[in-house]
Amino acid sequence: MKVISTSLKDVLLIEPTVFEDKRGFFMETYQKETYRELGIDSDFVQDNLSFSVRGTLRGLHYQLSHAQAKLVQVITGEIFDVTVDIRRDSPSFGQWTGFRLSDKNKRQIYIPEGFAHGFCVLSETAIFTYKCSDLYSPDCERGILWSDPVIGIDWPVENPVLSEKDRNYNYLKDIPPEHLPN
Repeated sequence: MKVISTSLKDVLLIEPTVFEDKRGFFMETYQKETYRELGIDSDFVQDNLSFSVRGTLRGLHYQLSHAQAKLVQVITGEIFDVTVDIRRDSPSFGQWTGFRLSDKNKRQIYIPEGFAHGFCVLSETAIFTYKCSDLYSPDCERGILWSDPVIGIDWPVENPVLSEKDRNYNYLKDIPPEHLPN
């Protein structure tokens, strides 16, 4: 397994070992001790599965008092996955990083607590899975407008398909400090 540091401290790009032959392939998508040795010590308690069509953009999401670390991976299709540092005391506050994840490259992203997360679908459809270190809590759910010009994410999609909620989030600068992680 190969772990690649990213421009955001503690966000990791993971390239699992894949065993391929004429029958197909096999890979471990998660093994607690292996990931712990890589510095990923999150206790994952919930798995989520998302199906989306081309052009769908989901995010930028985070939970406040029930913050979630995430381990994300695409099962079928291709997405552009984005992580934004929203830890108000961080030297990289408001900075983002993004990677293409697909069923072909089999990459994973580890996103620690204190980061907002979003993705857009580049293929016809995509099935996306992610582990979370805390349970989903609707009362703690927060978000940042996907098109915040100060963050300046270079999304590879025009006119994305958005939920009403994602369309109406505030810019990062307009979110009160008490609604952001330390």
